[in-house]
Amino acid sequence: MKIAIPSGTNNIEADVYASFGRAPFYWIYNTETAESEFLTNVAASSPGGAGIKAAQFLVDAYVDILITPRCGQNAADVVKVANISIYKSIDGSLSDNLKAWEEGRLELLDHIHPGFHGHGGAMK
Repeated sequence: MKIAIPSGTNNIEADVYASFGRAPFYWIYNTETAESEFLTNVAASSPGGAGIKAAQFLVDAYVDILITPRCGQNAADVVKVANISIYKSIDGSLSDNLKAWEEGRLELLDHIHPGFHGHGGAMK
């Protein structure tokens, strides 16, 4: 099973990035092999539609679970069609969030916002 978490840097001790679609990187952790890698988010600098593009990027990477603080409706629709479960991150690092997921302490993300359409740029 592959887990994706948005990150501002390629370090597992970095905090989870606040914006799913605009995160510079996604940390991908494979629970079966314990291998991980950082993928550069090709959608981060998109003038529009970053969330949808980022969601498709994770679908193409065969991710099973997304851990994020929030997600826009259009991006959520893409990942849900691909049967990717979305969990709400906790305050802390990528590794803290992986541990929390492994221990069953993360909840499914049930509040999906309408998105930041037309705003462009990065959030921190």
